Amino acid sequence: MTDTRSTPDFEVLPEGTVDVAVLGGGAAGLSGALMLARSRRSVVVIDAGTPRNAPADGIHGLLGHEGTPPGEYLERGRGEVRSYGGRIVTGTVAAARPADPSADGDLRFTLELTDGRRLTARRLLIATGLRDELPDVPGLAEHWGHGVVHCPYCHGWEVRDEPIGLLARGPISAHQALLFRQLTDDLVYFQRGTELDDETRERFDALGIRIVDDQLAEVIADEGGGIAGVRLAGGEVVERRVLAVGTTMHARTEGLEPLGLPMEELPHGMGRHIVTGMAGTTEVPGVWAAGNVAELSAQVGASAAAGALAGAHINAQLAAADAAVAARKADTAA
Repeated sequence: MTDTRSTPDFEVLPEGTVDVAVLGGGAAGLSGALMLARSRRSVVVIDAGTPRNAPADGIHGLLGHEGTPPGEYLERGRGEVRSYGGRIVTGTVAAARPADPSADGDLRFTLELTDGRRLTARRLLIATGLRDELPDVPGLAEHWGHGVVHCPYCHGWEVRDEPIGLLARGPISAHQALLFRQLTDDLVYFQRGTELDDETRERFDALGIRIVDDQLAEVIADEGGGIAGVRLAGGEVVERRVLAVGTTMHARTEGLEPLGLPMEELPHGMGRHIVTGMAGTTEVPGVWAAGNVAELSAQVGASAAAGALAGAHINAQLAAADAAVAARKADTAA
């Protein structure tokens, strides 16, 4: 058993059953938790503390929070959730599974953390985010989140007018090249074995996008730790300051397998996500999913909105369940 004598109250898992357990403390999870806590629901957020955007200098495209460091944004959100009675517990879920329903027929789920702690909840909100898989190019991963970027809307303004190289990983990369071409006049498209049709080649030529079809050997760093360029398999060095690449995105679902959540592989090697319906509902009764775990391309604002919508939907379902139980008790008493 974990010794909790020196653990802050908000880090201690409550005994008994809580209304909602939120798995993941990013924008989606915290927004969902905030909606639930403000509705006077008992809510616990389980957060591993490894947000996807941790390497970034600031959040972009989120009105009112432009340039806010990700850590500052999340810390502010944690404080808001706690101010309404929500708990945020540092931990990683080893297993989440359905449990026997309550005596009155309400749903139950059990969570087991990797350190052995356990929690029982009536409903679950999955907001565990995703993991990015970069192409296997030596030196690329070391610059992730700085000289290596993936999203023109997240990082484009910050790399404008720089010599940019785009590492293709499939047909969708041609569209990505057009977006980054808006930001710089100096764009090189590293084909990396992917095919380009004649129409795309004509458009690239008209826009001044250089196409390089040799394989990449390594990313070269400059003396300051940034990117100096890319060395090709044939030995040529193409000077670049920024590399753009589409990652393969995998929803973080470790420990969630016992729930039997529906998963889907997206086309063009984009990745794998949890399939959701309206307001983040899943095919598993009592389980919702929001943020990047369900929508791989969602930015912070979209993830926060999805989490808030899911939280409101969960509360509405709980209110209906509570009313049904109260009605049955009243009938029994009569």
